[in-house]
Amino acid sequence: MQTVKMVVTGPFNAGKTEFIRSVSEIDVVSTERKISSALEKTVKEATTVAMDFGRITVDEDLVLYLFGTPGQKRFDFMWEILSEGMLGFIVLVDSTRPETFREARSILETFRAYAPTPYVVAANKQDKKDAWELADMQHALRLDPKVKFLPCVATDRDSVKTVLLELLYSILAEMEGGEK
Repeated sequence: MQTVKMVVTGPFNAGKTEFIRSVSEIDVVSTERKISSALEKTVKEATTVAMDFGRITVDEDLVLYLFGTPGQKRFDFMWEILSEGMLGFIVLVDSTRPETFREARSILETFRAYAPTPYVVAANKQDKKDAWELADMQHALRLDPKVKFLPCVATDRDSVKTVLLELLYSILAEMEGGEK
C-alpha cells in the first residue's frame, strides 16, 4: 500500500476545508475555531487554526492523505510542520478575491522553499459570476505557463478529484523520473 501526503494551502477563506471535505472518505479531522475578529466574521464564522485532515483511497494500492493548512498568517508556524513529508501540494486561490492573489503567490513561494515537490495551483470558486478568468489570474499570480493552473469548485467532488489527479500525475511522473 502506497500512501501519498498532499498539502492543501492558500489564503484565508480560499476554500481549503471545503476542498478536503468534498472528497474525504472519512469525517474530516478539523481544528476550526470561532472567529473573534469582526472583520473576519463578515466572511465566515470559523477558521482553521492547526490543520484539516482527510483521506481518499484511489485504489487498493494507493491512499491519499490530505492535510489542509490554516490560511491566516498568525497560524503560519503550522505550514512548515505540515509540509514535512509531503509529496506535493495544492495552492487554492479564491477567484473572486483578487486582493488575496499576492498572499497566494507568497504562500506558493514559501511552500516551494520548504520542499521542491510537485504542485498545482487551483482557481477556486470558478462557478461564481464575479470569478476572474483563468488567464487573468495566471497573469496576476505571475505563474509560469508550465505550472498546472486549474479551474476548481471546492464543493464539487468531481472538480476536486480533477485537481488531485493532476497533482498525483505530477508526483508519479517525478517519482518515475527520479528512479532512472
